[in-house]
Amino acid sequence: MSVVLLSGGSGGAKLGRGLYELLGEDLTIVANTGDDSEFYGAAVSPDPDLVTYWLADRIDDRGWGIAGDTFAAVEMLRELGADAWFHLGDRDLAVCLERRRLREQEGLSATAAHARLAAALGVTARVLPMSDQPVHTRIRSTGGWLSLQEYMVRERASVPIEDIELAGIAAAAPSAEALAALEAASAIIIGPSNPVISIGPIISLPGMREALAAAPAPVVGVSPIVAGEVVKGPTAACLAWAGLPTNASGVIAYYGELLDGIVSDEQVDAIASLRCETLMASAAQRRELAERVLEFAASLS
Repeated sequence: MSVVLLSGGSGGAKLGRGLYELLGEDLTIVANTGDDSEFYGAAVSPDPDLVTYWLADRIDDRGWGIAGDTFAAVEMLRELGADAWFHLGDRDLAVCLERRRLREQEGLSATAAHARLAAALGVTARVLPMSDQPVHTRIRSTGGWLSLQEYMVRERASVPIEDIELAGIAAAAPSAEALAALEAASAIIIGPSNPVISIGPIISLPGMREALAAAPAPVVGVSPIVAGEVVKGPTAACLAWAGLPTNASGVIAYYGELLDGIVSDEQVDAIASLRCETLMASAAQRRELAERVLEFAASLS
């Protein structure tokens, strides 16, 4: 089957890894680019890269970055007096520098540039940036606006959320490759990433909701809430900002009519649902959840 996964950070990337083991090149992952930024002269694209490192078996035990990476470049920048608070590894920096070269010197789109990078790392699935136009998620806190990296990394997501905006969203559009993948998919999965700041930018692209609604495949969401708790990141704070509870019902309410079904470890009665273990602490758990999600999606076709 041809499957499309919408993914943000860690939860979506982990499920992506499980799906990749089952589907190989029949998997397409549309990754959030609202986190994209520039650091140290490099074009940093955290979510597409995180997904790619998981698929390439390069992910570090920290859950981000490249396994065994060193940080000599950032350490030297600090020694030179730079405010180098964004902890980017040396190999990770090389990927992001090459991305900038491909886009600026060779004139490649964000989609084509990432395809080149993913292929070089041996990934056969397609990892697509959600758009070829820039979108920047911003958080307002204590009266000032922060980029998402400032909020997540520099402030460690510890400051209150007063507002969230997607700068540039009105001028952006889903990539042609992403739209074609949705049209051809036999299943569309919304990964267990933060619904508001990881998946929200993808589904907020002009035309994306319409494309998802028009797609012949069922759309299945996977809740990022495990045993009533957030595994990682500010999902609870983001759902609270949206006026929603931190549970599967809150996730369903955020996605609304996009969903044909939900996978969760909670009992859900609002829509078609599969209740199962959703923790992905091991390779076996990632693969098992991927299998269950695909079976559930097939049952809704």
